[in-house]
Amino acid sequence: MTEPVAPDNARHGGEGDAPSEHGGAGASPAAWALLAATTVVGLIIDLWTKHAAFAKIASVPVQITREDVLATPMLGALIPPHDPVRVVPGLLELTLVLNPGAVFGMGAGRRWFFVVFTFLALGFGLYMFSKWTRPREWSAHVAIGLLLSGGLGNLYDRLVYACVRDFLHPLPGVVLPFGWHWPWGGNEVWPYVSNIADLWLCIGIGVLVVRTLRMPPPTASRPTARTD
Repeated sequence: MTEPVAPDNARHGGEGDAPSEHGGAGASPAAWALLAATTVVGLIIDLWTKHAAFAKIASVPVQITREDVLATPMLGALIPPHDPVRVVPGLLELTLVLNPGAVFGMGAGRRWFFVVFTFLALGFGLYMFSKWTRPREWSAHVAIGLLLSGGLGNLYDRLVYACVRDFLHPLPGVVLPFGWHWPWGGNEVWPYVSNIADLWLCIGIGVLVVRTLRMPPPTASRPTARTD
């Protein structure tokens, strides 16, 4: 008589067994440690760079308070006029902007929507890490950690300051070729000012997309048969 043979981890598994490479990363302490370290380090870098930028870029330190942000209809009035700091001409400038919306200024005026959305996205990120990745998929864990740190960095700003502090302007003054214009107006290649949290979000999403595209198609596993 023939019968399917159960996998070794099913026949011999127990509460004390090490997590299987085919199981979710949620059972791996090392994977959790990498995720936590990436998230914490990324968050510290984001918050420190925001603080340093608003302390150094303008001629005087710029102090932002939640009360001032909520009281003014024009956030730009809270930032003194200043010349951008050219880090690399034509490639990167530093200038101070207060963003009432999401990444790249989208959805201005919907702060609480983005607060709730960020909490849901953070929960989904943890679920994705725990259930959809394996213990040794380090690049996926780092990517998810960057997503978490980027979301937490901008969430901190929205809760504490009622807006997001931005200061990075890539490709300043570089215009589209052939006299082209964007459908929404303007001809600058990258008109947005962002921050390190936005950079973490873009890198994390990019890494996960590349990993997804490079994954081999799933193959159906067949049970091994034995003859008594």
